[in-house]
Amino acid sequence: MLAAILFDLDGTIVNTDPIHYQAWREMLKNHGMDIDEAFYKQRVSGRTNPEIIKDILPHLSADAGEKFAADKEAMFRHQATNLQPLPGFAQLLAWTQKHQLKRALVTNAPKLNVYFMLEVLGITESFDTIVLGEDCIAAKPDPTPYQVALDNLGIKAAGAIALEDSPSGIRAAVGAGIPTVGITSTRNPQNLKDVGAFMSIPDFTDLQLWTLLNSQFEESLVTPFATE
Repeated sequence: MLAAILFDLDGTIVNTDPIHYQAWREMLKNHGMDIDEAFYKQRVSGRTNPEIIKDILPHLSADAGEKFAADKEAMFRHQATNLQPLPGFAQLLAWTQKHQLKRALVTNAPKLNVYFMLEVLGITESFDTIVLGEDCIAAKPDPTPYQVALDNLGIKAAGAIALEDSPSGIRAAVGAGIPTVGITSTRNPQNLKDVGAFMSIPDFTDLQLWTLLNSQFEESLVTPFATE
C-alpha cells in the first residue's frame, strides 16, 4: 500500500524554468553567450550549478564559479516572488493528509532557493523530510537523494511514488526503485517515459493521477476536479 509521496521542487511543485532560463540567459550574456531555450533544456535544466558551470564555463576558477552561481541564484530569487504551485497541488497535499501519507521533498535546488520557494508558496511545514542534493554524497541523477529520503521516512521504495519533471530526477527516483510519475511542465511526455516514468501528467489535476491514487486505497474514483 502507498505510504508516501516524494516530490521534486523546481518544475514539479512549481514551474520555475522560465525564471531560471531568463536568469541564466542574463548571466551568460556577460560571458559572451546568448543561449536559447533548446540550449537551456539540453545543458542546464535538471543539473546542479557546479556541473553546469564546469561544462559551459570551464575557464572559471572555483571561486569565480561559486560567485557566478551565487549571483545567478540571487537573480532568480529576486524575480521569483510571485510563484504559484502547479494546479492541483493543494488538493494533493490535502489528500495525503487525509490518508496519513508521509511526504518528502527531494531536490537538487540550492538550499537558499529551496527555503525561499517554500516560504513564497506557503508550504514550509508540508514535508516530513527535505533532502537536498548538495547535502548528499551525490545529487540527482544519482539515486542517493531518494534513498536518503526513503531512509528518513522509514519506508521501502515499493511503498512510495515519486513526482519528477526532469530526466535526471526521474533517473534518480527510478534508480532508487521508486515508481515515478513524470510531470510535463518542462519536457514532453515521451522524454519522461524514455527515462523510466511509468506515467506522465501535465499537473496534479490529471485524472490518471487520481485514478492511480484512489486505487491504492480501493476507493471508487474520487477527484476534487470532477465537473458536472
